[in-house]
Amino acid sequence: MKADPMLREVKVEDAIGLVLAHDLTRIIPGEFKGRLFRKGHQISEEDIPALLSIGKEHIYVLELAEGYLHEDEAALRLASAVRGTNTERTEPHEGKVTLKSAIHGLAKIDKAFVDGVNGIGRIVMSTIRTNTVVKPGQALAGTRVIPLVIEEEPVARVERLAAQRRSGQALTAGSLEPESGGPAAAAELVAVKPFRSLRVGLITTGSEVFKGRIRDKFGPVVRAKVEALGSKVIDQRFTPDDMDAIVTEIRHFIGLGADLILVTGGMSVDPDDRTPGAIARAGARIVSYGTPMLPGSMLMMAYIGSVPVMGLPGCVMHDPYTSFDVLLPRICAGEEIFREDITEMGYGGLLGC
Repeated sequence: MKADPMLREVKVEDAIGLVLAHDLTRIIPGEFKGRLFRKGHQISEEDIPALLSIGKEHIYVLELAEGYLHEDEAALRLASAVRGTNTERTEPHEGKVTLKSAIHGLAKIDKAFVDGVNGIGRIVMSTIRTNTVVKPGQALAGTRVIPLVIEEEPVARVERLAAQRRSGQALTAGSLEPESGGPAAAAELVAVKPFRSLRVGLITTGSEVFKGRIRDKFGPVVRAKVEALGSKVIDQRFTPDDMDAIVTEIRHFIGLGADLILVTGGMSVDPDDRTPGAIARAGARIVSYGTPMLPGSMLMMAYIGSVPVMGLPGCVMHDPYTSFDVLLPRICAGEEIFREDITEMGYGGLLGC
């Protein structure tokens, strides 16, 4: 059965006492755009001039056949299917439902699932990028369907596959078809991870700073970035360009129980830049020395046991967004960084330099 026969057209003048099948929007260019009447509104005689003023000489009464959904119900079901931890859901507005963050944290979006949903046709799922830092109330995803009335089956299919994905079934990239092989880890589709409060050790290298020839510019910048994510620099130590001295300070912070160690300066290929070698000598497992992102290509990512250690290049002092800003939120959200995470930073990573 086609959806169109479920709509009965009625002249506005004959609509008194009838119920609107969908929202009606008023647009005044440059001044206002918003809902004039909500779906379900019962038309009164006083409403007739307002309806005529927006060009509505007819309204539609909706009589849904079995197996069909109104756009509002479809959008609600789609949003509910993908809604995860630390998210809030709005009510439908002009056929759209929005998922918003309930906390300050790290957005996690299952891109493969979103791509598959949007490949179905007549279903819209629009999201922000995964690993975006979000504030409370910030939009994460919007759902809607294109027609006013849609068959229930494609929406039910999204619901079934969302449940499977949550249970750990991996998806083939760009589709909603399950991958062959064993189950993957359970996944949330649209969620927000909270930031942990990390105790951060900061080591600033460079003889010119250590001997007071120039003022430290790294410290204030790094502190601000760490504190913006709810963590705290417990101490800042200064060393000359001496590998043994840097190793000593790294081990000092390990002994203090620091959750993250940041080493600034000395990350280039100059002969007197000691930081990469010192991090390795301190016993770190090196994930990557260098990233395919500009700015921030000289960053080092390493671990001593479970403690992340990062060597920060000079661009962190003056560029507003570098590879450090990509990785720090993920670490503060409790994620371990792997080599493939570094590799993926190249696509879309040309931001400067």
